Amino acid sequence: MMDDSRGPEQPGPMGLCPGCTHVSVITSSKGSRFYLCRLSSVDPRFPKYPPIPVIACTGFTPARTAAD
Repeated sequence: MMDDSRGPEQPGPMGLCPGCTHVSVITSSKGSRFYLCRLSSVDPRFPKYPPIPVIACTGFTPARTAAD
């Protein structure tokens, strides 16, 4: 078993996007998952579908969890 001591701001294997409040996960009819950055609709600096993994992002805001 691996000790995963990363905090919420530390990227995991999929990067920062899965833990960001600005993401929408889009699942295709074939089962592929894409991470849509909702910041892209208001700020051209953010790509609509960023290449994963994103390891640094100025727009990253940690998503709230049940523990928050």
